[in-house]
Amino acid sequence: MSSPKSRRELYSEATRAALLETATRMFAADGFTKTSLDDIATATQVTRGAVYHHFANKTALFVAVIEAQEQVVVDRAVADALAADGEWAAAMAALDAYLDSCCDPVYGRLCWIEAPIALGYSEWLEWEADHTLGLVEKFVVSLIDAGVIGPTPVGIGSRMVFHLMGGAGSAIAGAPEDSRTQVRQECGLVIKAMVSGLRIDRS
Repeated sequence: MSSPKSRRELYSEATRAALLETATRMFAADGFTKTSLDDIATATQVTRGAVYHHFANKTALFVAVIEAQEQVVVDRAVADALAADGEWAAAMAALDAYLDSCCDPVYGRLCWIEAPIALGYSEWLEWEADHTLGLVEKFVVSLIDAGVIGPTPVGIGSRMVFHLMGGAGSAIAGAPEDSRTQVRQECGLVIKAMVSGLRIDRS
């Protein structure tokens, strides 16, 4: 049985959570470049030293923010997949959950617009692959094992779907607010039509 956390530990956790909440709001509203650690510290009502106690620099804080955002999206996609009937329906439910999440102005801006700026394109792409490519691969393997799609090179197949989803995320997040839903629907139609070509039974 673990011992109860000290008041200092609880305060530290609360401070970190408050910093993440403030940083999420400010990065989404003003962007990574225009938001400073001093801005975040002031808005959170903590010292700059308190920020550095938890995060080495602004980039580290930003990474923590987008990690939290991605985890919410992944959890939602997995939950919707588990509630679906059949492997294909599960994969499509996960895709729909992801595309819907890209319409969210906070997630969309942070992970698809600000992240490439904050991390650099190559590092951001690698980061995204580390966080989502494995999940895409699991869906591809499950569809092959269930006989829903024919023999497919798992590695390249998963990466192609991953890049399709990335293109959709960028398109949706970058669309004007009044057309974002339409772009999301169009992305869903195109991706589903493309991956449906792998199905053995296309009925």
